[in-house]
Amino acid sequence: MSDDAQHGAPTRADYEVKKGEVSLAVYRKRLPPAAGEAPRPVLFLVHGSSNSALSSFDLTVPEGGEYSTMNVFARLGYDVWTMDHENYGRSSRTHGNSDIASGVADLVAATELAIRETGQERLHFMGESSGALRAAAFAMARPERVGRIVLNAFTYTGRNSPTLAKRAEQVEFFRTHNRRLRDRAMIRSIFTRDHPGTSDPRVAEALADAELVHGEEVPTGTYLDMTANLPVVDPLQVQAPVMLVRGEHDGIASEEDLLDFFGKLPNPDRQFVVLPGAAHALVFGHNRHQLWHVVHAFLGMPPRRDL
Repeated sequence: MSDDAQHGAPTRADYEVKKGEVSLAVYRKRLPPAAGEAPRPVLFLVHGSSNSALSSFDLTVPEGGEYSTMNVFARLGYDVWTMDHENYGRSSRTHGNSDIASGVADLVAATELAIRETGQERLHFMGESSGALRAAAFAMARPERVGRIVLNAFTYTGRNSPTLAKRAEQVEFFRTHNRRLRDRAMIRSIFTRDHPGTSDPRVAEALADAELVHGEEVPTGTYLDMTANLPVVDPLQVQAPVMLVRGEHDGIASEEDLLDFFGKLPNPDRQFVVLPGAAHALVFGHNRHQLWHVVHAFLGMPPRRDL
């Protein structure tokens, strides 16, 4: 038994699933299970456009404190899963652009594994940025597999988004190229473009160190969807309980756009949260503890009672 397991720390298991000929890397973290204990609620984390799964949700920042969302929720009693989407991290490199529809197919394959391994038929989801789009689109496609869903830094139509307006200047490049540059400078810009000071500079360097081992290019598919194809999610078709989380200084997810989406959700079990002092990259901010708090409270909502 590892030292982590002996001391009750979360331990990780790595898996591989197939989506046709594509191999997808899937990761799981949980506290060592006790004999005979009931299955734990499953939380599946969905990464965004520029980083893979472990750098997004299991990052180590030297002398920076806890940045592993997987560790946090494993300690809170969840069985935590995530995956590298096609063309990210340790998953297969193909000629595709890994758009939102491709991400949904990835999640179909990965959730089959998670359901088989955990025995849980419904999983909770949390996605950030284009990961939120992937998660919400999956909730439309496979509603029977979704428990509660948290959409961080989500984008509905892109209305009033200065970042997307600037990004749209490159839309023809995204149409004609399946890869874009994602070097250290670009990773650093994630933390400065909205509101400098909302994150520790050490996080950008740790993220770049963890991510650039996979190369300096990432797919363009989600950027193309977010600049040319929105909306890709119909709120009327998302039946699960939803919490929308927006950082105060988010330059992509405008409050007006999210409130429009929120107002159309059919399930009355829904929440809209604005986190003060946060920008687009919620899991990496100084105030990530507030994110963990509201997500845990939402996922643990007691069942509704009717007379």
